[in-house]
Amino acid sequence: MNLTDIITDRLTIRRINTADWESVKRIWDDQKQSVYACYDKPNDTDPEAVRKRIEKWASAGESMEHMFFAVCLNGSMIGYVAFNQRDTGYETGYCFHSDHQGKGYAKESLTALITAIRQIQPDAIITAGTALKNIPSVNLLHSIGFRQTGTERLSFCKDAAGQDILFDGGIFELAAK
Repeated sequence: MNLTDIITDRLTIRRINTADWESVKRIWDDQKQSVYACYDKPNDTDPEAVRKRIEKWASAGESMEHMFFAVCLNGSMIGYVAFNQRDTGYETGYCFHSDHQGKGYAKESLTALITAIRQIQPDAIITAGTALKNIPSVNLLHSIGFRQTGTERLSFCKDAAGQDILFDGGIFELAAK
């Protein structure tokens, strides 16, 4: 299995390309409206900033060090999944437009990508982090087989008074098979 185009029952998963910037902007604009937005690093949604960031992601090409995937349903990008190489494997992150959350698309795409990565690097340990208050994300990770291995106190955003919004982030690991 290659990591260029993966077809599942409902999705096409492919490497991010520069033309995806508008779709990513739409996803990030939507993400800002989420009750969980305060638990993520904010993304600059200025069109030029998004364009430059997606150019950087696309420049990773077929690299196994930094991998950025567009998740598409019926030809439209509904989310993305990233894998960044770490000492013992990869750290993953994902973001899906709210119109497509709770329908199994994230689980379907993550499972397919992890399967493909494991065919190439069977000993890779895959990690992920999410706010413990982000129950949908925690449940997604558990449903795929991740287990929580720790916590960390984090802040990515400030409240209206300029104070850090602190939260407990879970550290999750999917051990090598």
